[in-house]
Amino acid sequence: MTAAPLVFTLDRRAPRLDAWLAAAHPEISRSRWKQLIEAGRVSLNGAPVLKTNTALAPGDELRCDLPDPEPVGLVATDIPLAILYEDSDLIVLNKPAGLVVHPAPGHAADTLVNALLHHCADLQGIGGELRPGIVHRLDKDTSGVLVVAKSEQAHAALVAQFAAHSIRKEYLALAWGTPKKPSGTVDLPVGRHPVHRQKMAVTEKGRSAVTHYEVLAAGPLASLLRVRIETGRTHQIRVHLAHLGHPVVGDATYGRARHGLPDDLSIPRQMLHAHVLQIAHPRDGRPLTFTAPPPADFLAAQRLLAPQT
Repeated sequence: MTAAPLVFTLDRRAPRLDAWLAAAHPEISRSRWKQLIEAGRVSLNGAPVLKTNTALAPGDELRCDLPDPEPVGLVATDIPLAILYEDSDLIVLNKPAGLVVHPAPGHAADTLVNALLHHCADLQGIGGELRPGIVHRLDKDTSGVLVVAKSEQAHAALVAQFAAHSIRKEYLALAWGTPKKPSGTVDLPVGRHPVHRQKMAVTEKGRSAVTHYEVLAAGPLASLLRVRIETGRTHQIRVHLAHLGHPVVGDATYGRARHGLPDDLSIPRQMLHAHVLQIAHPRDGRPLTFTAPPPADFLAAQRLLAPQT
C-alpha cells in the first residue's frame, strides 16, 4: 500500500531539491527526503530526479510518491505504561525500573519499544519505519521520565534539542556517604573503560560530560542528591558520582560493599530516578515540564538511608 502522491508546482526558484522538500514538508526529515530522492521516488517534470542538489525553477512540477512506513518486525506487547502526557507528536512516560527501553539480546518482546508498538495506534513512521522514535534512554534499572517521538518531525526536533543541550534533565539519586560540598559540578569526560569494555569511566579519551549535584538530605550512611546533567553520556551520573567517591546506592557496576548495613536490607537496584524533564514541544515550541514521582522502592531506601528532616 502506498500513500497518495504529493504534487507541487513551484512558484519560485530553489537552489536545492532536498532543502525545498524538507521546508515544504517538515514532518519528513531532510535525510529521509535524501533517501526518497535517491530511491527514485521524486520526479521532476515527469522524470525521476536522483540528485539531492538539483536546482528548481518557477513552473517546475514535482511529484513525490511516498511509501507507507514499513513494519519493523518487532512484537507489539501489551505492557502497562504510566503515561504522563501524549499527543500526536510525542508520548512522555514514567518508566519503571526493570524495563529495558529497546529490544536487545535476551529482550526481544518485553521492552518499552514493544509496549509502545502495542499502545500507539497513531505512529507516523520514522526513517520509513513504523516505530517509535527513541531520542534518549534510561538504564534498565533507572526509573523516571522518558520522552518518545511519534513522528519524524518530532524525532528530528527532539534530537536537535538534546544535541544543543537545551533540554533540562533532573534526577534524584541516593549516594553512599555525603559529599563534602553541599553542591558542586563534575566536568570530566566519560568514555568506554580502557580495560573493562562493558563499563564506562572518567577518561581523557571520553566525551565531554557535565553533572551538577546538590545535597537535599544527609543520613549516617547515604545522602539524597538532586542531580542535573547538561550532557547525556552513557552511565554519566553513575560514573561521575562514583568518581567523587559517592557511588549510587545499589549500583552493582560502579558501587561498593555496603558497610554497616543490616544483612536483610534489600536494595534491589541502583537508586537513580529521572525526576524532571523540561523540553520545548517539537511542533510549536511551547515549554513543557514533566515530573515523575519516585517509586516505592526509592522512597523506602531514602527513608532508611537519607531521611529528609
